Amino acid sequence: MSPSAPPEAWLRTALDAADAAARVHAEHLDSIGVADGRTKGRADFVSAVDEAAQEVVVDLIRRRHPSHLILAEEDDAPPRLPDDDTPIWVVDPLDGTTNFLHSLPAHAASVAVAVSGTPMAGAVVSSPSDERWWALRGGGAWKNGRPIRVSQARSLDRSLIATGFPFKNPEFLEPYLVGLGRVLRETSGVRRVGSAAMDLAYVAEGRFDGFWEFHLSPWDYAAGVLLVEEAGGVVQRIEGGPVGLEPGSAIAAGSREQLEGLRQLVT
Repeated sequence: MSPSAPPEAWLRTALDAADAAARVHAEHLDSIGVADGRTKGRADFVSAVDEAAQEVVVDLIRRRHPSHLILAEEDDAPPRLPDDDTPIWVVDPLDGTTNFLHSLPAHAASVAVAVSGTPMAGAVVSSPSDERWWALRGGGAWKNGRPIRVSQARSLDRSLIATGFPFKNPEFLEPYLVGLGRVLRETSGVRRVGSAAMDLAYVAEGRFDGFWEFHLSPWDYAAGVLLVEEAGGVVQRIEGGPVGLEPGSAIAAGSREQLEGLRQLVT
């Protein structure tokens, strides 16, 4: 494919790449356990499956879009974000590695392509649940061939909120726990899936009414942000402003009003 391939071609690549990674997950599920994971950081693991899934994703992208850049989680030295409009692929080959190593069926591949910091096409694929979410900037969000929309909940006391624990960043733990206590008291419940890509996909389809996490990497959320936005929702930094592709916080909801209400609870 040419560097000027239309965004629809980028979406096909994102889906094909996420599908290929998910097939690697399915092939090795239950054959690799906790003892096979290597530690990257505190409670942060990588396995041979992460690396094998990333290899098939990166190979596919490079064949189809050789002039594009790639930012993938398991790279030793990821490239810097471009300062022009060169497309960059943002890849999490296995989001939810700890779940995978424990045979918990909440993990997925996440593949997105962004231009000037804005995701343009993306896909999240979970092999255990046979769920495929995808979105195209200006073209809507979809799950298994059906259009999806965010929740229409407008009151927090009836909202189910997703979160991610700041296990990689202990300095966030105390303020996080204060906010978590408020959310538990003011909503109908809190869930922690263990995969930010799936959390955001669930927000996009209305299973969750909101989501927040204090620190994420771009591969955790690039595809999920596009899913939520194209499904009619809103994603920002907790401290305000667009998410972009730098590591940092994320807060999502089906409407600006819901997002602001959730923000007041978690800050």
